Amino acid sequence: MNHDIDVKKLRVNCFRQSKVAGEFMIQLRVPGSLIKAKYLAVIQHIAETWGNGTFHIGTRQTLNAPGIKYKYVDEVNAYIQDYIKEIEIEACGIDMESNEAGYPTIGARNIVACIGNSHCIKGNVNTHELARKMEKEIFPSHYHMKMNIAGCPNDCSKAHFCDFGIIGLTIPEYMPERCIGCGRCATVCKKVATGVLELVNNKIEKDMCCCVGCGECVSACPSGAWAYSKQKFYRVMIGGRTGKQTPRMGKMFLNWVTEDVLIAVIKNWQSFSATILENKPLYLHGGHLIDKAGYHRFRELMLKDVKLNPEAMVAERIFWTETEYRSNINVKKPIA
Repeated sequence: MNHDIDVKKLRVNCFRQSKVAGEFMIQLRVPGSLIKAKYLAVIQHIAETWGNGTFHIGTRQTLNAPGIKYKYVDEVNAYIQDYIKEIEIEACGIDMESNEAGYPTIGARNIVACIGNSHCIKGNVNTHELARKMEKEIFPSHYHMKMNIAGCPNDCSKAHFCDFGIIGLTIPEYMPERCIGCGRCATVCKKVATGVLELVNNKIEKDMCCCVGCGECVSACPSGAWAYSKQKFYRVMIGGRTGKQTPRMGKMFLNWVTEDVLIAVIKNWQSFSATILENKPLYLHGGHLIDKAGYHRFRELMLKDVKLNPEAMVAERIFWTETEYRSNINVKKPIA
């Protein structure tokens, strides 16, 4: 039966092949990992009507219904057109149509995000608002890219392990007239961050070279001597990945960039991908595409026409370290 099924076409349609012949799993995108609770009824209806009655929360925080037989794919696609319209077009402002054909591409997976400062006391930025802005720059697309957004350097969403990882930062503002010289901020910074604060003559001195922009000093201060910066900043990690071959943690590409700069950079992703792949979209993930281009070519194309803010820092070069394996086991079979 599977010989008559175009699995690649279904994958573009956000259906994933099952080990059971003729069965698939639909993946409903959840941009920014936040939607209204009413949409849980959508995945419930799909699972109970066309699937096997279960649903899975995907590793990219998608809503997945397994056990859908191939003959029901068209019915599922027709059913989800309202979901796509409301989630993608209306909520994110994505330029696409919603019709009975279902998802137009799986190229850019939905952006994964932690809860951010809409709830978390550690969050420096609103991850969901940013995700919605970023989605319309990368989706729909036949060029592959995985993006995660973390509200602070704790990186609960694992921004270090995807093609593009975005981390929300703050440059805390110190008001010495409010400081009571307790040194609590310095103690906390040393314990949970990078130890860049020091109490000198009952006032705080800071070494900016190693500040990670976490804002722990703001939370720790009992007198309000530290405040979050009004301007939000971001760190961009690139090339992180898991997988069977050469898994690695991403490296820092940009630091202390503003949202305007961040969006301008991501706008260049499509043209970068097209240039490197000679306008022939392949199933090649973003980290591997960066490797194919080389860092300097990647930097050149991604920063094209981008005006950096004064605080911004750009990596001059990136050195990737891969794990090498050597085996003494002879796995060759003897010739009969």
